[in-house]
Amino acid sequence: MKKVCGILLIIAMTAALCACGKKDSTEPFQKLRHAEITIKNYGTIKLELDEGTAPITVANFIDLASQGFYDGLTFHRIIDGFMIQGGAANASSKITPKTIKGEFSANGVNNPIEHVEGVISMARAKDMNSASSQFFIMVGDAPHLDGNYAAFGRVTEGLDIAKKIAKDAKPTDNNGTIPADQQPVIEKIVITD
Repeated sequence: MKKVCGILLIIAMTAALCACGKKDSTEPFQKLRHAEITIKNYGTIKLELDEGTAPITVANFIDLASQGFYDGLTFHRIIDGFMIQGGAANASSKITPKTIKGEFSANGVNNPIEHVEGVISMARAKDMNSASSQFFIMVGDAPHLDGNYAAFGRVTEGLDIAKKIAKDAKPTDNNGTIPADQQPVIEKIVITD
């Protein structure tokens, strides 16, 4: 009986240690900053940004938002049940965003935030350090993104707005491309603290 109890205790401890590696959307973040994204004709999405997990990504997002970079940009790629993506520079952008280090495990950075509904993460090209200004908000779970993209916060209010944007979208292809005249407009992103 002692052997069985000992084995069960070892199994339970091992399972607990394995579970500690990921951070889901309900676990508290460490160093928080807050932001609000106001989207024309939809409303405001409130976010908490995890500066403790993704300090470079959060600092970059805050810097761009504080300079008004995102004001007037759009959500140009939308896939219902997956994500809404926006923040791409356009011809009228007065700021050229810099590229930043990808803060995710495939790039050597411990970032346990999972890509579940409500999480905000950085888009990037094939190069792991190619993220700049584009971000996406998850409207579904996508575990295949975990460890490959820099998740850096989550929605605290307004997830229903992100989901409505995804439902309303009429992409022209399987990649979620939205025609320019139908892209939801980011009126502003404000850093509230």
